[in-house]
Amino acid sequence: MKNAGIAFAFVFAILAVAYVGVELLGLEVVFGMILPYVAIIAFIAGFIYRILNWAKSPVPFRIPTTAGQQKSLDFIKQNKIENPDTKLGVIIRMALEVFLFRSLFRNSKAEVTEEGDIVYQWEKWLWLFGLLFHWGFFLTIFRHLRFFMDPVPAFVTFWADKIDGAFWIGLQNIYLTGLILLAGITALFIRRLYLDKVRYISLVQDYFPVVLIMCIAGTGCLMRYLTHADVTAIKALGVGLASFNFSSILETLATYDISMVFWAHFTLVCALLIYFPTSKLMHAAGIFMSPTRNMANNNRMVRHENPWNPEVEVHSYQEYEHEFHQKMKAVGLPLDWDYDEEGNQLPKKN
Repeated sequence: MKNAGIAFAFVFAILAVAYVGVELLGLEVVFGMILPYVAIIAFIAGFIYRILNWAKSPVPFRIPTTAGQQKSLDFIKQNKIENPDTKLGVIIRMALEVFLFRSLFRNSKAEVTEEGDIVYQWEKWLWLFGLLFHWGFFLTIFRHLRFFMDPVPAFVTFWADKIDGAFWIGLQNIYLTGLILLAGITALFIRRLYLDKVRYISLVQDYFPVVLIMCIAGTGCLMRYLTHADVTAIKALGVGLASFNFSSILETLATYDISMVFWAHFTLVCALLIYFPTSKLMHAAGIFMSPTRNMANNNRMVRHENPWNPEVEVHSYQEYEHEFHQKMKAVGLPLDWDYDEEGNQLPKKN
């Protein structure tokens, strides 16, 4: 609970900075133009740095993590998806992992009974919560593209109005992906607090991105359904940022009185962009570079040699004895070779 409280304190500190900067000091230009560009640059630079750093890491062994029968004899049925030996199998396996979280679906809970037996129970909550969160996050970001494009592509409008926002309550359409995002991330947070083992291993850096995204989703829903921020002003600001039209950004900030809820939401998003490359959230890109998943398990068919093997200077025992034979002989250690008066090595006489 302490680590979760610290994470909330960090997020509230970010919100306090946004409130003081916008409401008290009038720094809309800093939070509306300078901060988002700094956040985007930090995100792109950090993302590229992490990718290049991973790409330079040597992978001396073929170490795919598998969960099925490897290709073997003809009469033994291979699991071509869970233990692929071809590139096509790897692609299918990666697709199932990226889009459906196949490994989490196999998750089970192990417990020891009073009799000392180990029993496994159905445990799919992590898979379900993770699926809701990730897809809700992705589709919510996709819907937000209309705030940065003018004109808005037809496929974005179709998704936002006809699918995501097809459900109406009175005169208000409800965007399902935003609610799914909020529900998924909240469920993951509650699970991390509820399960003793997960709570025990959770650090501040585990709670912080969860709390940060939860507050982003919360302020977004608050702005959408309760406070009703000025969409025209937000659209003008977003298009100006995307097109690098600084005069339009300054004009928008000077003309419109944008609500504090938006500034809180926007500042949290910028904080997430800055934090993303340095955090565990980089697994979004790291999964594609993981040697445990992006390799085919064809060790029985192909000989693999380590391309990173450096040239190693060795000091053989023969060289060692030649160097120290006098000292070895002085202390009575046996020698494998004889030596002449000049110290030259001679074959041992039987």
